[in-house]
Amino acid sequence: MQAPSPFLAAENLACRRGERLLFRKFAFRLESGAACHVMGANGAGKTTLLRALAGLTTPYAGSVTRGGALGLLDERTGLDPDLPLGKALDFWERIDGCTRPEGTITILGLAPLLEVPVRFLSTGQKKRAALAALLNRAVPIWLLDEPLSGLDAETIAKVTALIRLHVGGGGIALIASHQPLDVPGMTSFAIEDYAPAPEEDYA
Repeated sequence: MQAPSPFLAAENLACRRGERLLFRKFAFRLESGAACHVMGANGAGKTTLLRALAGLTTPYAGSVTRGGALGLLDERTGLDPDLPLGKALDFWERIDGCTRPEGTITILGLAPLLEVPVRFLSTGQKKRAALAALLNRAVPIWLLDEPLSGLDAETIAKVTALIRLHVGGGGIALIASHQPLDVPGMTSFAIEDYAPAPEEDYA
């Protein structure tokens, strides 16, 4: 039986950080093959939005619905910092049932780093390692928080190509990034467009 097409949607979503209302009245729906670029200044709420969509935080108001498994890439790798990279990735490969991990290791240039403990990796190397773990999960919905930060131009091109391949194969990618991305058909919005007015009382 063919798996249902993935989707990710939010309705009347609002999120706070402490006592500050970051955004409100936010709604969207992404279907299979869609990519969306979330723009905004630091502190505007991009990371809070992605965490709410991933189910890691409870929205102040509104709802999130999805069809299909989801993977979040943020500043945390999710990898054991004391293990060599190869063993840290292998732990999740066994859990996620990945049978061909060598493909992502080659694409992301991680082979020379497999014996290096995760805690000794640079920011860019950790980002590539986290991307490899996400790719090996084979989930249809990607939430990517600043996926290009700390990467050189060559790796940015590779990551962009991987995003294009993912959505081209029917996946969904929601990307929060300060940097532009060349993904055909990608929509975009600024999180500030949903910020409340200073005098607005939203309950």
